[in-house]
Amino acid sequence: MEESTSVRLDLRAPLEFAAQSGLDPFGCAAGEGDAQELLFCFELDREQAGRIDPEAACFLGPELPLLILPAGLYLFVQRRRFLGRGECIALAIEQQKDGLWEKLRLESRLYIRRLFEDSSEVTQLFRPILNKG
Repeated sequence: MEESTSVRLDLRAPLEFAAQSGLDPFGCAAGEGDAQELLFCFELDREQAGRIDPEAACFLGPELPLLILPAGLYLFVQRRRFLGRGECIALAIEQQKDGLWEKLRLESRLYIRRLFEDSSEVTQLFRPILNKG
């Protein structure tokens, strides 16, 4: 897997997405059908969301039916390819380690955005920051 490089992102305006029912967040790619951009949101396990060494099997909690990525501060990372469930979780854990190393308080919510750009799939992970650190 590529080395993780998380950056702080100040999203100044919310991103809104069309409803897409019945999609598997880890089995569908943006650009399939009418969906050029997809957003999925997960509540993270509260205990795992604050650990430097979270357990991958327990990390993701339930998917939340949200269609808006709110404006705000995020720890952000992306890969210019499709990431399956295991790769998304591994990247989210690296993102969390980066944030904890920087002494950020992170919200226990993870947004996964999939989009099709420049003839390739892009997977982006957004983790809300509760403080500026």
